[in-house]
Amino acid sequence: MRPPEGRVENRVRAARVERGLSQGELAEAVGLTRQAVYAIESNRYPPNVTIALRLAHALGRRVEDLFGVAPAGTLLEGELLRPPGPSAGPRAKVWSVGERTLVLPVAVLGAGLTYTTPADGLIVGPAARAGPGHRHPRVRVQLLQDARFVRNQVVVAGCDPAIQLVAERLRQHRDPAALLGWPMGSTAAVAALKRGEVHVAGLHLVDPRSGEANGPFVRRHLAGHGVALVTFASWEAGLLLGAGNPKGIRDIHDLARKDVRLVNREEGSGARLLLDQRLEAAGIRPRQVRGYGDAVPSHLDVGRRIAEGAAEVGVGVEAIARLLGLGFLPLQTERYDLVIPSAFLTSHPGVHRLLDALVSHEVRAEIEALGGYSTRDTGKVVDPRATPRSGPRTRPRASSR
Repeated sequence: MRPPEGRVENRVRAARVERGLSQGELAEAVGLTRQAVYAIESNRYPPNVTIALRLAHALGRRVEDLFGVAPAGTLLEGELLRPPGPSAGPRAKVWSVGERTLVLPVAVLGAGLTYTTPADGLIVGPAARAGPGHRHPRVRVQLLQDARFVRNQVVVAGCDPAIQLVAERLRQHRDPAALLGWPMGSTAAVAALKRGEVHVAGLHLVDPRSGEANGPFVRRHLAGHGVALVTFASWEAGLLLGAGNPKGIRDIHDLARKDVRLVNREEGSGARLLLDQRLEAAGIRPRQVRGYGDAVPSHLDVGRRIAEGAAEVGVGVEAIARLLGLGFLPLQTERYDLVIPSAFLTSHPGVHRLLDALVSHEVRAEIEALGGYSTRDTGKVVDPRATPRSGPRTRPRASSR
């Protein structure tokens, strides 16, 4: 007889949660490691008959209650993080953080990623029941990917476009893994991590008093959460200028000129914080800067606006200036760290793969080749409780390309 079409699906996680057991407690009852239980729940390790029987006994279920065959095009329910616009369409990214299934319309990623990011599923309608304790509306999604792919996907919230290079390297690996870069500013990324909506948050916020990178913000906003900082790279941050610097912008005071128009980043982003610090030091109020309220969501968007002539200056990274042939006035060297919950460092296979790829020669060489990046400390674990001896480097002079 021909076996039924579809994939083997296990319901061990749901049964364990219903039973009120942790992964460690189930592992002890069955005679496995906690890592093995995680691998079984995420379909990375198919248990043999003996282990399946032990699991069924420990969970008070039949084996067929825990394991079955799911048809192709499986429907699942998840929390919709951002309502799509009227023309966004049903395409969605889907991932798991702990016991939660999260759904994000692909269109939310922005125009630059909408047509290059494959969907994990299609939103087909609202869930039958909202369920208690959910802060987001629940929807039904028809998967276009295997559910294991969805469960092992890692979502990195942050503003460094170079994360897309790491994602592509992981897709090309002989044992492919999925990584989604969700563009947003530093404080928004940390807030999403704190809400349990992403696995990793990218952060580049320099404390104006101490000059310390990232640590003070983490200590204030993630105290008691048990996170590690892993350095992605260091970059040059500064003012992006029109090609050849046609306005002759030489320092931050020029932003108050009537013939200079700024394109800004959103409130809470590292670039916005840097701009505000420099304006305050120069005695310039935001209302004196044309375009201060004109905000875009990424470094690349800042560069594009300047390249198109819609603005003359904006805060961004040197790599974008090189990419678009813009002028660049360096302001400071910043360290871009990945904030990762300590539990994911030991239990999430996708996070392991991300960190392995990050320290590989191929990824580091490609990031360096973008220009304006240093990978000297890439992969280094930074203790957020430690205070460095020196602050960020600053540079006073402009360059033009």
